[in-house]
Amino acid sequence: MTTLTKDIAEKFAALALAHVGREYPNKLDHVMADATEVQGPRALHPIFFGSYDWHSCVHGYWLLARVMRRYPDLEQAREIAALFDERINAANVAAECAYLERPASRGFERPYGWGWLLALQAELEQHTDGAGARAAETLRPLAEMFAARFRAFLPLCDYPIRTGVHSSMAFALRLSADYAEPNDGELFALMRDKVFAWFGEDRGAQAWEPSQDDFLSPTLMEAECMRRFMAPAAFRAWFADFLPNAHDAAPASLFTPARVSDRTDGKIAHLDGLNFSRAWCWRSIARALDERDPVALRGRTAADAHINASLAHVAGDYMGEHWLATFALLALEA
Repeated sequence: MTTLTKDIAEKFAALALAHVGREYPNKLDHVMADATEVQGPRALHPIFFGSYDWHSCVHGYWLLARVMRRYPDLEQAREIAALFDERINAANVAAECAYLERPASRGFERPYGWGWLLALQAELEQHTDGAGARAAETLRPLAEMFAARFRAFLPLCDYPIRTGVHSSMAFALRLSADYAEPNDGELFALMRDKVFAWFGEDRGAQAWEPSQDDFLSPTLMEAECMRRFMAPAAFRAWFADFLPNAHDAAPASLFTPARVSDRTDGKIAHLDGLNFSRAWCWRSIARALDERDPVALRGRTAADAHINASLAHVAGDYMGEHWLATFALLALEA
């Protein structure tokens, strides 16, 4: 089984350090109310201006925080600490908060960026000292703004968004749970209730995937989200009904790595991310199942196959390089 090593962590850190401060090329999620708001990425987002888009920059910081905590003697540890101290300062956080306060920013990065920002905060709060702990304290007002957005939006979200891309509610809530559970019990309960209402009665998933743009498995991401919010025995019962033929490796699409035909195309490169996110889900789900359950073995085997299909392609073209290491890290650590 391929897992995270210090050598891999250093390779991923080098990739992230090369792109979190790279302003261009850039794909903004920016609604302009008038001509005064025609500005570049760094002016709009003094922390998260790199990595091609805002959310990728956020989870680039998450990756750096994660590997620095896992390997304090990481080759790039001092560089990461210096970056956090330089960029995550009170003035820059205030500017990121001010951007959210614009009326035109109500839907900014919903829900994918919301989930990643809360995941970043949850990771930073596991740092007991140094630059990570300082960043956790400084960034907290921005995290609290996104938590408030979830509290306002979820009561309005009557229907789940079941996609394999940024709009996936299962993915956003799965990420956000790691922040909400220790920090905001009210939000965690709201998320849990929504997840159960959306997915609790789902049975016999057909798994008509992947779509050409997918970097998430709509089917497995739903299951991983349910696992995060359910008690273990309850989850095992739900999962048995959700994928009743998984012991026979069916639906076959969930056990078969996606083919990536052109890694220079940003959307087609999503499929490498799909392979990593499926591996993350399968490893997490397999751990939650009874060790004698044949689905657990099939899930672990599928996870290894998916990782092996894409791990060699984390670097090489910027359209994948600016984000894939994050998803590879999720899979390797699961």
